[in-house]
Amino acid sequence: MKWRWMIFVTMLALLAMPAFGQQRRKVIVDQDASGPGGSDLQAIMVLVQSPEIETLGIAIVTGNAWRDEELAHTLRLLELVGRTDIPVLPGAVFPLVHSREEALLDEQLYGKINYMGAWDARWWHKPFDVPQSKFPEGMPHAKPSAEDAAHFMIRMVHQYPHQVTIVEVGPMTDLALAIRLDPQFPKLTQELVFMGGSINPISNDAEWETDPRHEFNFWFDPEAAHIALTAHWAKVTCIPVDISIKTHFTHAMAEQIAKSGTVLGKYLLDYYVTAINYMWDELACAAWIDPAIITGERKYYMDVNIEHGPNYGDTLTWPARDKPNITGVPVHVLMDLNVEKFDKFFVDLMSSPTPKPIP
Repeated sequence: MKWRWMIFVTMLALLAMPAFGQQRRKVIVDQDASGPGGSDLQAIMVLVQSPEIETLGIAIVTGNAWRDEELAHTLRLLELVGRTDIPVLPGAVFPLVHSREEALLDEQLYGKINYMGAWDARWWHKPFDVPQSKFPEGMPHAKPSAEDAAHFMIRMVHQYPHQVTIVEVGPMTDLALAIRLDPQFPKLTQELVFMGGSINPISNDAEWETDPRHEFNFWFDPEAAHIALTAHWAKVTCIPVDISIKTHFTHAMAEQIAKSGTVLGKYLLDYYVTAINYMWDELACAAWIDPAIITGERKYYMDVNIEHGPNYGDTLTWPARDKPNITGVPVHVLMDLNVEKFDKFFVDLMSSPTPKPIP
């Protein structure tokens, strides 16, 4: 019986590996990884869990929380699942121009801003504080890389020209810095996939009620998004608010994943986030891995409003016939999905054993 079990385990391992001779797809994820649990860290694990993907590095940028707090949550999760081999790169602490002081003044002038990420008064703390009270999962022992996110991304696309996809699921500050440091950076990537922007979401949520073109990642660093969207990438794919809010990570899904008995399954259930369950960033990663999840897209030229006023940070879009003379490349904007297929993809992937590092 023992030899039969060994054959069974070996077959499972072979099935989890890419086909013989097939290279794993290379990716760098740039994330504002608040935690524990929640969309940010779950999105990172979509990439780490996939046997088809080689996660070259995880860049961390301030957005939903401050960078150093996010670094610690990311490092701790990788410790728990046994993947401390993946570099975690410190990115930008502050946006290029936008500031909390300006956001608070805008709120007085133009009305309430429903969500401010790291700047939000509901959980505000100083930029470089890492409150241990926010770490029920425990503090990490691992340390982030000594190399910063922008230089790492530049180095990787030069090492693997036209082979690396950047999955941007936070504010685009690190991307903008990389572009300004090396103008060849966008052309050397294989693709930019980003969660950001909003066109016309069907929602009663307060965040879009008065301004449907508002979206947090663009709003937090509009100048960075402008730099990234006007660069000339080989291909750009956008996952906007419109499609993201059609997804929901339910407690029942977390319970189903936890039945797998894995460390990750327990983590997702222990730190299930009840307040907002949209799967913003998980969908971006999943749609890149398996485009068959997507059932509708449009093609637009995109930019961001960088005029400081009530619509600062809003999404700008044009069909090809109306585009400005100065713009980037057309963007594949994903607009609809097969929700059942996506949910199954996510639950199955999160229920699987975490792949071991490949030497």
